[in-house]
Amino acid sequence: MNIPSLTISQIKADLAAKKYSASELAQSALDFAATENPKTNAYLHFSAERALAAARAVDDKLARGEDPGLLGGVPIAVKDVIVTKGVRTTCASKLLENYIPPYDATAVVRLEQQGAIILGKANCDEFAMGSSNENSAFGPVRNPVALDRVPGGSSGGSAAVVAQGTAVVSLGSDTGGSIRQPASFCGIVGVTPTYGRVSRYGLVAFASSLDHIGPFSRNVQDSATVLQAMAGHDECDATSAPAPVPDYSAALTGQVKGLRIGLPKEYFQGLESESGALIEQAIEQLKKLGCEIVDLSLPTTEHAIACYYIICTAEASSNLARYDGVRYTSRSPNSNTLPDMYRNTRGEGFGRECKRRIMLGTYVLSHGFYDAYYVKAQKVRALIAQDFARAFADVDAIVAPVSPFPAFKLGEKMADPLQMYLSDIYTITGDLAGIPCLSVPCGNTQEGLPVGLQILTKHFDESTMFRLAHAYEQSRIG
Repeated sequence: MNIPSLTISQIKADLAAKKYSASELAQSALDFAATENPKTNAYLHFSAERALAAARAVDDKLARGEDPGLLGGVPIAVKDVIVTKGVRTTCASKLLENYIPPYDATAVVRLEQQGAIILGKANCDEFAMGSSNENSAFGPVRNPVALDRVPGGSSGGSAAVVAQGTAVVSLGSDTGGSIRQPASFCGIVGVTPTYGRVSRYGLVAFASSLDHIGPFSRNVQDSATVLQAMAGHDECDATSAPAPVPDYSAALTGQVKGLRIGLPKEYFQGLESESGALIEQAIEQLKKLGCEIVDLSLPTTEHAIACYYIICTAEASSNLARYDGVRYTSRSPNSNTLPDMYRNTRGEGFGRECKRRIMLGTYVLSHGFYDAYYVKAQKVRALIAQDFARAFADVDAIVAPVSPFPAFKLGEKMADPLQMYLSDIYTITGDLAGIPCLSVPCGNTQEGLPVGLQILTKHFDESTMFRLAHAYEQSRIG
């Protein structure tokens, strides 16, 4: 079997036709991933015993003539900030390098209930903080499209395993673009659902009001299926929305004629020429499919970077305070007093980027600066959400670039944090507003580097987002 070419629908058909068993597929996928992983460092560790046990359960269901589920037998990878019972969850940090969670994230539970086979945990930026996957304590991830380039971050490992073919689909998390940007850089599909659509229970918190769990895949259909399997209200997560989950696959009709598509002028400033040309070609393709293109403005966009890096660092400062050596983190041995233990454990355990964000967040929350920075940023966030609400009163979807540029070289931006932060200039607004958005491939540069088209829709309207992305994807294939 050719693991890199498999899709969810192909696996379901093959298992039904008894071309191979789920156990055979799982073992082949584990073997292939172990062989290929040294090239990219995309997996931090494998969960072979768990994967093979889940595969046997799928085979047993098939033998009894039962439905194995939406993801029956499908090999997946899970970003290492999403907890897995009995399987190490490190958040790519030395502080948690030996942490074995006692429970599963809700998203993981729901995927396994639908027959998914978890191969292992994917590398990422430490505590999901980064735009290149160079901040992992266990080494950077390399982009399988071009090994001298970054895969994007923070979910770079989750994107790389799908692009490399060592998993059919994967889970990532998105706080400011950490699913869409890696998807764009690696030439695959990445989905950030509406905030609250997927339970965050078991997602190690970076910025709680911004974090989303979402899927990566090699086509839109597979992402729709994975989201279908894990979406829905969860009593364990107070921010989980009680909204009904539609049949996303049923939305993939290919019929997009008459959809009004907004082009925000602010998202086409500072765009590299090759990336811009590919986005323009994608827009022309949408016109050919019958979409009506509407120019619009999202004027608060210019304040989004400042707004985001105040809010996310403030929440990170609060969330990461728990990693102090007292409970489940590694503890510095070079401590004689309690203050020394806190100071040394955090100083030795956190990487440079985590320390930078903790200090920024502590500063904006401190006495005398809270109103000037944090409160003001929350007001700007409300204005960004209002911009989108006004836009969606007139259009069905918004299309834009994902990144100003394609994947950059390893090390190229590490010395300049501001330039690294600007990588997310087109993606952070979607997270600040909490709306659904995705990246779908729209071509390659002359160097063969992928570029993604971003599609954004109103809250809980993933169906329109998937419908538009699928129609565009199929028109390119055709």
